Amino acid sequence: MTGRIMTDQKDDPLRPTQDKRGFYMLPQAPMEAGYYSYGKMDGKPDRGGYQYAHPIMMTAILRVGIEWQAIDKRRFGVGNISRADRFDDDEHKTHLEGLEVDVRALRKDGLHLPVRWGDKEYDQEATAKLIGLFHTFAPVMVVYFNDPKVPFVKPLIGHNDHFHVGLRG
Repeated sequence: MTGRIMTDQKDDPLRPTQDKRGFYMLPQAPMEAGYYSYGKMDGKPDRGGYQYAHPIMMTAILRVGIEWQAIDKRRFGVGNISRADRFDDDEHKTHLEGLEVDVRALRKDGLHLPVRWGDKEYDQEATAKLIGLFHTFAPVMVVYFNDPKVPFVKPLIGHNDHFHVGLRG
């Protein structure tokens, strides 16, 4: 199923909350959560269409969200995890198994917008703390992010405004 765009009969269909693998869509930014959802799929807001998570990843995001709320009032942005049913759109070489997530770097002003490391609104300390929470509460295999001053990350092209967390499954 590579190279295809998912098309639906409706312009903006409701997405199923569970896919054929039994993976659930990440709850879409409940008010009490420490995170918000962002992303596009097929050129439109994805409304969770790229956020089907393996149970290990779902647990990690929800736990990190709870822990984050205890130390910071800002919410962190959760982007791509996996498309339903392991659909491969050739947009990523990863994000197929529900064990990888993109998370926006944190902004000092708390806006739900991207920020690149090195920008004046980039909050390096908070981003490092958030990455540390993933390391503490999830079976992290790798974190890709290009800020060389953040510990426990590896650089990878395209990871200037978000970090990529890969978990063991």
